[in-house]
Amino acid sequence: MYYYCLIDFLALLVLLIINHDVLLKKADAADSPVQKRYRYFLYAVIAYYFTDMIWYWLYVESWLSWLYIDTEVYLVVMAAGILLWARFAVEYLGSRTGFSKLLIYAGRILFVYVLIVTPLNRWYPIMFWFDGEGVYQTGIARELMFIAQVALLLLTAVYTLSVSLHSVDRKRQRHRTIGLSGLIMMVFVAVQIFFPTYPLYAISYMLGCCLLRTFVIENEREEYRSSLEIALEREKEHFQELKNAWKLAYTDALTGVKTKLAYVEKGEQIDRQIADGTIRNLAIAVFDVNDLKQVNDSLGHDIGDAFIKKACRLICGVFKKSPVYRVGGDEFVAVLEQEDYEDRHRLLQAFNQQIEANRQNGSVVIAVGMVEYKPGEDKSYKRIFERADMQMYQRKRELKALADEPAVFVGKPENT
Repeated sequence: MYYYCLIDFLALLVLLIINHDVLLKKADAADSPVQKRYRYFLYAVIAYYFTDMIWYWLYVESWLSWLYIDTEVYLVVMAAGILLWARFAVEYLGSRTGFSKLLIYAGRILFVYVLIVTPLNRWYPIMFWFDGEGVYQTGIARELMFIAQVALLLLTAVYTLSVSLHSVDRKRQRHRTIGLSGLIMMVFVAVQIFFPTYPLYAISYMLGCCLLRTFVIENEREEYRSSLEIALEREKEHFQELKNAWKLAYTDALTGVKTKLAYVEKGEQIDRQIADGTIRNLAIAVFDVNDLKQVNDSLGHDIGDAFIKKACRLICGVFKKSPVYRVGGDEFVAVLEQEDYEDRHRLLQAFNQQIEANRQNGSVVIAVGMVEYKPGEDKSYKRIFERADMQMYQRKRELKALADEPAVFVGKPENT
């Protein structure tokens, strides 16, 4: 008879191994109703295995007093398992039909029936008893309980399979698996009626739980992982789109330097630093490209674009460590901080020397005005810019006066 206990023990080990993550996971509010129903069903199965193992050990040892108590618990746990399985199946289907509610009510009635009849059995042995030789005997109430279990399992399984007919893809497979597990459990429970000393109920639970775990829970997790990967891929694409949009918004399409929007935000940042008193070393250089209109009118806008790009490369080539902003068609601003600020006079001299060379050979000419931030005097970035802009226009007039004729850009457009 100890083989019966061994089967219960092995079935319990299989359940614990394949469902350890579900059983050991701490329940929280994030658990779905289906997850909770499945976990409660597993608890009932575990309780059944323990009571079943103890039952046969007590039966072999003929400890009838304890055996009687264990039998009562055994019957209650058995009814609870069927109820919880039906609740899991109905919850998983997500159906709220009248028939699904009927199944749950039937499971509850069965459970209440066992709760009432089991204690009454002590005075009126209609569920079970042990004869004078300690042999387990079954009564009509026990047979009715098993018949009710078989009926509930069958109805739930058939209902689940009928719902699967209208399901799609993997969901249909999972619904069919739940229905099949119910049918398998029903067959073993039906046979158990006629062979009360065989471990058929334990085997039915083992097969049912393995099916649910392998083809329902794992399949659902795989589908979730797949959908999560798709969502992550979409998120990456969305992030890339945002990144590209940000780049378009903050990077000038023609020259590759920062845009007017980026310049406005930089000005707002400097205003906050001025208000907080956290800025000391700052210089602003304002640039204006000479004769762009003449180039556009005489040579075309393509040549004019190349003219602007060449001017921008010249500015960036000198002020390499400062952010450069295109704030107008032919206007640029460089914000000098840190190393470029310390080297501002040499950079300004080198830039003007290059402009003088360009003026002599008929290349691009750019007027620049540079001023430093004066703490206590400059109350805003706008004030700094206005002083730099005034110097730029003064330099522009000087360059105009030096030129015998407007500077002309010669040569083919250069690539950026």
